[in-house]
Amino acid sequence: MIPWLDNLNPEFPPVEQALKEPDGLLCAGGNLSVDTLANAYRQGIFPWFSDGQPILWWSPDPRMILTPETLRVSKSMRKLLRQQRNEERFQLTANRAFAQVIQACAEIRQAHEGTWITDDMQSAYIDFHKAGYAHSIEVWLDGSLVGGLYGIAMGRVFFGESMFSRESNTSKLAFITLLQTELFDVVDCQVHTPHLESLGAHLVSRKSFIERIQSLTRVSTRTLTTDTLFSKSL
Repeated sequence: MIPWLDNLNPEFPPVEQALKEPDGLLCAGGNLSVDTLANAYRQGIFPWFSDGQPILWWSPDPRMILTPETLRVSKSMRKLLRQQRNEERFQLTANRAFAQVIQACAEIRQAHEGTWITDDMQSAYIDFHKAGYAHSIEVWLDGSLVGGLYGIAMGRVFFGESMFSRESNTSKLAFITLLQTELFDVVDCQVHTPHLESLGAHLVSRKSFIERIQSLTRVSTRTLTTDTLFSKSL
């Protein structure tokens, strides 16, 4: 059994109480208000559930993270990044179309493996975006949205949530550009995937992850803007 959170005043249990199977399931219930989500992320907890399920909260162990130092950029991606900076192909923006990005992420997930980005989740994260926590990076081709990602910025930590591509490598383009802003020391990738591992993401213990974000989320958060996307070049 896992704890059930009060709907009006949810208080998360210690992450050490999370189940080992399924890995990281901590508690259920509560709400998806801005305050609840902010409180969760600061503790290394995130919501993940499907339609028909209650709100489920997770804190897996180990945790997948990526840092600027471990980022791997292939030769083909370096070429694509240079093309983008010279505006030869794609254009990148930040926070121009958050609702479109999260909707596109939901559609891609639904088409391939079913989605946890439910209507309630989309609505909650749009509110989170309006409150200044959630951010998006968009990749455009001839005025059409062809890739991007969204996540949560707190201090020097970016908690990645989801990304999508409608053109080859556009989600990678957004992700690598995010790492090159020098705004963040850690990107939380949540759980292991071969795709993220190929970019340099690696597993750390939940204890190590929590200790790191406790200090990094206390510092002020610099605003992610289109201009800051290009603060560093390869």
